[in-house]
Amino acid sequence: MIKAVIFDLDGLIIDSEVISYQLYQELLNKYGYSFTIEDYAQNYSGKTELGNMEAIVRNYQLPVSIQEGLDYTLSREKEYFIKGVSLKSGVRELLDYLKKNKYKIALASSSTRERALYALIQHGIERYFDEMVFGTEVENGKPNPDIFLKACEKVKIDPENCLVLEDSEAGIQASYSAGIPVICVPDMKKPAVKFQKMTEIILPSLLEVINYLDKKAVTETVY
Repeated sequence: MIKAVIFDLDGLIIDSEVISYQLYQELLNKYGYSFTIEDYAQNYSGKTELGNMEAIVRNYQLPVSIQEGLDYTLSREKEYFIKGVSLKSGVRELLDYLKKNKYKIALASSSTRERALYALIQHGIERYFDEMVFGTEVENGKPNPDIFLKACEKVKIDPENCLVLEDSEAGIQASYSAGIPVICVPDMKKPAVKFQKMTEIILPSLLEVINYLDKKAVTETVY
C-alpha cells in the first residue's frame, strides 16, 4: 500500500531543466564548444550541480576550476529564477490530492536546499512537504539510491510503501535500486527502454498520477 509519495524537483515540479541546459550551453559556447539538448538530457539531467560541473570541466577540458564553473552557472541561474521559473502541469492539483488523502509527501532533490526552497516558496507550495532531502545530505547522488532511501527514513515509511515520481533516467535508476516503485513523467526525453522497464508506468503529466493512485487505492481495498 502506498503511504508516501516522493517528488524529484527539476523537470518534475519546476520547469528548470531547460534553464540548466542553457546555462551549460552558455558556459561551453564561451570556449568554442557546442552542447546539444540531447547531450544534456542523456548525461546531466537529474544529477547534482557539483557532479555535473566536475564532468563538464573534465570532459571538455575547460580552462576553469570546478568552483569557477559553478560560480558562473549559479550566478546566471539566479537571474533566471528571479524572473520566475514555471511549475509543471498538475503540480498543485496532485499536491492538494495527496494532502487531502493523507499521504506523506517528501522532496528528494539533487539541488541545494537554498535553491529548491527559493523555487517552492516562489509558488507557495513548500508547505505541502512533510520532509525534504537534498543532494548535499547524501554521499552518493543519483543514479545511486541514497537520496530516496534517506527520504523513506525521514517519512518513516518502508521503501515498498513509497512511490517516487521522476522525470530522468538517473532518477529512475536511483529509485529502482532503492526498491521503491517509480512513475516516470518525462520532461526532456522519454527514457530508454531499459529504464522504462524499471518503472511502474510512464505518464504524460502529474495530473495522471491522481488517476493512477485512485485506481491503485481501489485495487488495494478490494484485495
